[in-house]
Amino acid sequence: MTAAAVAAVASLALLGGPAPATAADDDAAHADLMAAYSSTQKYHSVERAVADGYTPLRGCIAREGEGAMGYHYVNEAHNNRTDPTRPAALMYEKDADGVLRLVGVEWFVEDADQDMATDDDRPVMFGQPFLGPSSGVEAGVKVHYDLHVWLHKPNPKGMFHEWNPEVRCP
Repeated sequence: MTAAAVAAVASLALLGGPAPATAADDDAAHADLMAAYSSTQKYHSVERAVADGYTPLRGCIAREGEGAMGYHYVNEAHNNRTDPTRPAALMYEKDADGVLRLVGVEWFVEDADQDMATDDDRPVMFGQPFLGPSSGVEAGVKVHYDLHVWLHKPNPKGMFHEWNPEVRCP
């Protein structure tokens, strides 16, 4: 990874929310972000993502006034993990030529008790608590927590914000 890429990831992390409580936590979060960035570089090739078990979930996901998440490619074998090198989903957007371009990654962890009123099992990665619990948006998707990380396209709302106003759906 180039020094410029390292600096970009580090500066983006500062946009994501409150800093972790200690320098050791900050160092661990930064190391995990770098591992996530490095391990997902190969997925700029959608073909490589598919070869590694990621499949398209549905069309481009956007929310009026918020921005978009783009096209999700999901590998359910990585659900319920908080390994920074194995995101459950890869998020893409189409460029002007219609080619999918990697913009972010997502981790997905099912809520242990499936009760939307409790959150005592909320995961944390990169010093950031996951969003949720949320109900599934598709049939068969359980109550879960998720964390979006905009590693491959800056998000003016912050690296860990759910929606990116710079991502467009056609």
